[in-house]
Amino acid sequence: MRGWGAGTAVLIGAGAVLASAALPAAAVEKAPVERSRAVVVVDCARNPQVRPGSYMIACGDGNNALASLRWSQWNRSGAVGAGRNLVNDCIPACSSGHFHSYPVSVRLDRARPWAGHHGRSHFTRLSVTYTSARPPHAPRTETFDV
Repeated sequence: MRGWGAGTAVLIGAGAVLASAALPAAAVEKAPVERSRAVVVVDCARNPQVRPGSYMIACGDGNNALASLRWSQWNRSGAVGAGRNLVNDCIPACSSGHFHSYPVSVRLDRARPWAGHHGRSHFTRLSVTYTSARPPHAPRTETFDV
């Protein structure tokens, strides 16, 4: 997703503050951390999250995030969900661009031990598939290391 702040994908965690004012406030949903030993995904503040309602793809600039996430599966083999991908078109520049919402399916997989967190695993790959419309020049499926 060149031009939309692609980078390491991480979550917006409970209580996390965005560095960018560009992301719409509606995109920032807080997700409680379950106390179980479920596989987690790590947010922008390096906090563990399980079944989050939102997921920041571009942590550095906030120009790409998943919102309205609903999870149908969450276990060690993977997590599957659906929601909306909010993408800033960055036209004429990211600071004055507009966010567009696209329906997506989401998959987290490749669970690995989380270094420094004894007995805890985290997902290390995120795949986002556009289910209908998508941003110009974006592939149907994008994969990120998380």
